[in-house]
Amino acid sequence: MADFLFRSILIGVGATAIFDLWGLLLKQVFGLPGANWAPVGRWFCHLASGKVFHEDIAKAPPFAHELAAGWIGHYLVGILFAAILLAVTPSGWAEQPTLMPPLVVGLVTVGAGWFLLQPGMGAGVAASKRPNANQIRMLNILGHIVFGLGLYATALLIR
Repeated sequence: MADFLFRSILIGVGATAIFDLWGLLLKQVFGLPGANWAPVGRWFCHLASGKVFHEDIAKAPPFAHELAAGWIGHYLVGILFAAILLAVTPSGWAEQPTLMPPLVVGLVTVGAGWFLLQPGMGAGVAASKRPNANQIRMLNILGHIVFGLGLYATALLIR
């Protein structure tokens, strides 16, 4: 169990860091806005009181340290997704990682954003309430492919 937790943490943190580096690259090369984890932190904080869905997270009561909560939640979710990867792959995958399982996990995790986070923050299912919904969806898919590649790369590094 300790090995499972250790690998989940390392692989999840590594993959999430690669995801964040991808975001920085998009910002530097294409001028896309960087991630703002403060609204996500506000959403995470409201989860503790049982409030999942908001009309607009920006209008929800604020919390101290939302940005920190957002960053911590972001990395904890990455660790959770890594743990799911390790739980669903055959025994021994972590010692001999293959590419397909982390790519599948990366793509499947897009659903968490589309069907939980975005509607929860008031953006609608798959950002349907945003004027640039298709751009957001494409960036979500690409970002989660990068996350999947990050799961694989980190697993290779620590095997």
